[in-house]
Amino acid sequence: MTLNIEVLIPLVLYLCFVFGIAWHAYQKRQKDFLNEYYVGGRSMSGFVLAMTTVATYVSASSFIGGPGAAYKYGLGWVLLSMIQIPAIWLTLGTLGKKFAILARQTGSITINDLLFARYQNKVVVWLACVSLLLAFFGMMVVQFIGAGRLLEATLGLPYAWSVAVFALVIGLYTFIGGFRAVVLTDTVQGLVMLVGVVLLLGGTLVATGGIDNAMNTLHTIDPRLLTPTGVDDKLSATFMLSFWVLVCFGLIGLPHTAVRAMAYKDSKSLHHGILVGTMAMTVLVLGMHLAGVLARAVVPELDVPDKVIPTLMMTVLPPVVAGVFLAAPMAAIMSSIDSMLIQSSSTLIKDLYLSIKPDAIGNEAKIKRYSTGITLGFTVILAIVAMLNPPEMLIWLNLLSFGGLEATFLWVLVFGLYYKKANATGAICSMVAGLMSYVIIAYFKISLWDLHAVVPALVIGLVGFLVGNVAGKR
Repeated sequence: MTLNIEVLIPLVLYLCFVFGIAWHAYQKRQKDFLNEYYVGGRSMSGFVLAMTTVATYVSASSFIGGPGAAYKYGLGWVLLSMIQIPAIWLTLGTLGKKFAILARQTGSITINDLLFARYQNKVVVWLACVSLLLAFFGMMVVQFIGAGRLLEATLGLPYAWSVAVFALVIGLYTFIGGFRAVVLTDTVQGLVMLVGVVLLLGGTLVATGGIDNAMNTLHTIDPRLLTPTGVDDKLSATFMLSFWVLVCFGLIGLPHTAVRAMAYKDSKSLHHGILVGTMAMTVLVLGMHLAGVLARAVVPELDVPDKVIPTLMMTVLPPVVAGVFLAAPMAAIMSSIDSMLIQSSSTLIKDLYLSIKPDAIGNEAKIKRYSTGITLGFTVILAIVAMLNPPEMLIWLNLLSFGGLEATFLWVLVFGLYYKKANATGAICSMVAGLMSYVIIAYFKISLWDLHAVVPALVIGLVGFLVGNVAGKR
């Protein structure tokens, strides 16, 4: 095992900085543990709100899996990826003010607190908890695999060691700092990602001899790389429609991004966050996916498409600069996994344990011990699973988990906020119908006009909500 020291040193310095932020956050959470550990005291400014929302959404799928798909399918995937740009505007614009007002009125700390406050039914909360934990498990495994491949390709560490190192780092700093550490490091990581994308795209263009040369090289390799439908005509019109639902409209139903709408400071912060977040999404999504396509002209033969970004950065950037850029995809992965770890912990402790044993609410020492213990326990389990037989392309596993969350939560959140007559029966029917139909369609690979499973599942979930709402009590 030979370590690439020139790449390692900038990464280690960056991680030390991250731990410094986590320690600063730890000093802030000595009082009111639940409110501080899970929503950071509801104190986010607009810029912090924008960066943490973007960083939470832009994950291993966006920095590893998405560019890998662009490398394989061509410019059509870049066009497809741009569907994601309005995601921050839709999520914060749809949920923002109503979420924050309801959360403050009811003292809600988690998404499931809000669901109980709105529907007054524990079955809704239990279904939400189970769905969230199952989907988060798949999404977090994706992040661990992405980090493992990234460190393996850049530092020269074996894959298993790479996953173990990442697990140690992410587990410790999330354990130490909680939600405040997450959003503060997300802000730094968002800025690191923006700088890293610009550096990598610039280095790639220089390596290809300019955009014209790159396009000519891609045309020589395979003319279909330059078509909207991509290699093997994978990107059909119905496939595009599915992605508009899956990675744009449907994102309103993602709990780990929706929880950001509960923790900002004021309305000005919300409006500022929407604007800055949308601009950051544009740069990150376009830059990373375009770099993935252009990489085909630099490194045309890769056995695993997901290795395109680490391979590209080691090819077109000087080692020290590559070490600086390595912090960008690491930041994307860390900022997603830490948010899901915090929310998984809050689901198990705040939503399940304290609902079963409400007398434990006053025992802050026990809650603190259990919450941080769950965070570390999850990290160890995920690291072990990630070491076992990782898939060739991360993006499909990540999108599969996205769809499960959206099929469960979208209508429950939207109708709960905007439809006064929405009731618990409608919510339960929607969650069960949406999630079960999604699992059946995805598992048995039922093809409905080349649509992703999330589209028919959302339709079934909508019907379930309307039918159940008529049958249930207001």
